[in-house]
Amino acid sequence: MNHFSKQYLVVAQNASGRNMNVPLYRFKGVKPGPKVYIQSSIHGAEVQGNVVIYHLIQTLKKLDICGEIILVPNCNPVGTNIKAGEYTLGRFDPINGTNWNRGYYFDEALVNRFADTVQQTESLASVKSRFRDAIKNEIDNKLSDTWGLGLAQQLNLKLQQLAFDADIVIDLHNGPVSTRHIYVPEYAAESAKYFNIPHVIYIPNKFAGALDEATFCHWWTLQDLLSSKFQQDVCFGVEAFTLEMGSQEVISFKDGSYDAKSILSYLNSQSCLTQESKQDYQPDDIERVAVKLSDYKILYTHQGGIVEYLAQPGSKINQGDALARVLNVDELENDKAEETIYAPCDLIPILHFPSASVLSGTQLYKCFTNYRLIT
Repeated sequence: MNHFSKQYLVVAQNASGRNMNVPLYRFKGVKPGPKVYIQSSIHGAEVQGNVVIYHLIQTLKKLDICGEIILVPNCNPVGTNIKAGEYTLGRFDPINGTNWNRGYYFDEALVNRFADTVQQTESLASVKSRFRDAIKNEIDNKLSDTWGLGLAQQLNLKLQQLAFDADIVIDLHNGPVSTRHIYVPEYAAESAKYFNIPHVIYIPNKFAGALDEATFCHWWTLQDLLSSKFQQDVCFGVEAFTLEMGSQEVISFKDGSYDAKSILSYLNSQSCLTQESKQDYQPDDIERVAVKLSDYKILYTHQGGIVEYLAQPGSKINQGDALARVLNVDELENDKAEETIYAPCDLIPILHFPSASVLSGTQLYKCFTNYRLIT
């Protein structure tokens, strides 16, 4: 059976000087295989991932694996505890205003310098080991910077040190009011079909600050440089994803079990499960649709008011269908009181703003446009 261990990582200190810890759950199989890192709740209101990790832990107690799986639920206890009335305001560091998911490290110049040190005769295992050391050493240097770092970046870098050792990185998120969707790097497009997630966003292999990008951008950039240098394909087999599993501020144990099986289906495809378990974790036969990131559009409001959301996340909407109805309380006595917002094209709304009260210029819906079926 797997070897299980639990430890704690200090991610911050509160104003009283007390450490704030997050638990690390480790399962190590008897047989060799990939190393997997899964975290949840970097944004404090996005809590469903903790339920998914709970179900993964319960399953991994009985399911033999190959390699190692590290699970880090509630990885941002600071964000989780920032409450204002009924709401969790855990998307931004309250002191510095930084998005909790934008402080990870990427340095293309370092990758270029490292590529120059690699000889064609060096094994992939050796290259991966040296590269991991180089990145983690640089993160160490940043964490010990004389001038210090903001809280969000400190937290991100400590988590990234753990994640960068892994061959597979999965970051669990939620949208405001949302349906399931997944961000997949273009070079790993084939992997989308192994998750039981119907809506897929293909993102370019470019860094924009998030954990999945901080993982795959380093590896893909090095892979590309070495493939060009040696005039042959080099593949490190490292993949990273952001999974969005429905709406924030709510949990569902039933959905958590489903999403845990979805993740295990993907891990099965990556040789993380033993031969005896392979048949139990296969992807469901569901319709999957995909878009490029450039076709994942934001619909902003032209006017403020009180909104009724008519289009449900995940539903297919035709051009001209009503998406929302806006009430202007300053014009209730005339025909300006109500305005309907119509779909500008065929689309699938993936998420919408959580509140009925909106200012002009609010991100009302985020939508798939020019989507296509994938198999």
